[in-house]
Amino acid sequence: MPTLVHEYDWPDRVVVGTVGSPGSRTFYLQAREGTRTTSVALEKEQSAVLADTIQRLLDELMEEPDNRYSVPADVPAELVDDDPLDLPVEEEFRTGAMRLTWDPRTAQVIVEAFPLVDDDLDPEADEPEPAESLLVKMPVGTARAFAQRTRAVVSAGRPLCPLCGRPVDPDGHECALPGEA
Repeated sequence: MPTLVHEYDWPDRVVVGTVGSPGSRTFYLQAREGTRTTSVALEKEQSAVLADTIQRLLDELMEEPDNRYSVPADVPAELVDDDPLDLPVEEEFRTGAMRLTWDPRTAQVIVEAFPLVDDDLDPEADEPEPAESLLVKMPVGTARAFAQRTRAVVSAGRPLCPLCGRPVDPDGHECALPGEA
């Protein structure tokens, strides 16, 4: 069966956002074009790595001596998006692997997300084609805004304990001092 690709060539909106309260949030990568919206679940760490990698890619493009892509150093004000996720959030799949590429022909950052693979599959068998995937192409300004927002969403979680560095729940936590078991 061919892979169902949720493709967004020039999305009206692409963001990472969360549902739930800190400590029990679910992260989503959400793209919208017109009335069509696709949401895929991500881990917090995947979100952080995606934002950092996009940021690094854009910074490298800016530093190229013959930079012809007009990559903004800062997020253009008109691209800042602090709104919550579009509702209802309907998860298409939980993301496993992701791929980030650059298309110099269109000056777009391309993000691909693939479903989490079942660990029970035979490791000797060929990797099956995923049932579906998400493919989002973002112009450089949108990509810069996406990375900034994603970093803010990731860092908006629970505060860290100054003693052990682990997250503190609203009702507090018990921690072991460094070196204690």
